[in-house]
Amino acid sequence: MPRTSSSPRFRGLPPGHWTLLAWAVGAALTFLMRIRLPGESQPSVLPGVLLYRYDGMLFLLVATLVTIAGARRLDRRPVIALALLLTGSVIATIPLSVGEIPMAQFLAVDVALYFVAAAGPRRTGNVALGLSLATLVGFVTVRLLSGWPAGISAELAVALTAVVAALLGGAARQAREHAEAARAQAAAQAVTAERLRIARELHDMVAHSIGVIALQAGAAGRVIDTQPALARAALGEIETAGRETLSGLRRMLGALRRSEPGAAPLTPGLGLADVDRLAASTTAAGVRVDVRWLGDPGPLPPEIDVSAYRIIQEAVTNVVRHAGTATCQVTVDRRSGEELAIEVLDAGEGTGGTGATGWGLIGMRERIALLHGEFTAGPLGDGGFRVTARLPVPEGVR
Repeated sequence: MPRTSSSPRFRGLPPGHWTLLAWAVGAALTFLMRIRLPGESQPSVLPGVLLYRYDGMLFLLVATLVTIAGARRLDRRPVIALALLLTGSVIATIPLSVGEIPMAQFLAVDVALYFVAAAGPRRTGNVALGLSLATLVGFVTVRLLSGWPAGISAELAVALTAVVAALLGGAARQAREHAEAARAQAAAQAVTAERLRIARELHDMVAHSIGVIALQAGAAGRVIDTQPALARAALGEIETAGRETLSGLRRMLGALRRSEPGAAPLTPGLGLADVDRLAASTTAAGVRVDVRWLGDPGPLPPEIDVSAYRIIQEAVTNVVRHAGTATCQVTVDRRSGEELAIEVLDAGEGTGGTGATGWGLIGMRERIALLHGEFTAGPLGDGGFRVTARLPVPEGVR
């Protein structure tokens, strides 16, 4: 049963190396427990008859070779590798003359169980745990059926370590899967946010220009026979608006080609300083825009500056396209140091472009929400439409 994901590593060592290290530690512990250490009157565990004989050493060598073979396969064939490790632990009990598989001989299996449960699917981990417990049960059962003594209590403790190792590995797998899912979700959200940002920029930039072009083209068509000079001026405005839109599109496409999402602004340089030019171009197209500045605009963070401009631009575009009026008023209020207030007011038909196919108000709400501001838009009781936005200003630039 092959693994389905890369095995975890600790300090650069693969799982097989850690398994062999656990086997070496278990072997060392086995011998230490069977010799009399300083301060002891006798060894903690009496050595078996075969332990120091050539045949006992041969069994330990075979067990070690089988364990090495299992550790080498732990990454590629985890269940087969675990079966080899269990075989090695069983063979290692022969020269020890014990009634159970000792904890020291099961350390390598516990380490392997952890890595199998952590790296593979849940089913593989369950199979590995079941195989380990079945080996312990089978070992004790054979001894009981053969009439030999069996250390059932000690084997229960060994079984408990196997269960704990598998549970820890499963927890590590779940944590990794959760982290991967969180990263995937974050990446998807980043892509969605970038798509929305591009959609807002395209809408705000193109919609206003097309609205101005439509007004100028209509005006040129009406006076082309009677007032050719005005028609030529209108056509010049159309050309200027078209070139600016094309330049903005090229700049946007260039930013998308050169940078990762969010790495660079799509339309650099736009801000409240461009509002007067926006008002002038819209006025030249046939809808007079009066701009009132209250307080000192002062410097603003780029994201607030650009968003404020885009909100005014989109609101003015809606007036041009939907209000059916010849005038609108824009108010930019910076008298409060804590926020920037914007109001766009017209006395038209009061629709504000709120039809089912309009994205302008949606884009404005998204911009305000990203900056944790407040946004309202709706018709007035006595006719007209009003758009208001309040953008909090960071304390450092107040």
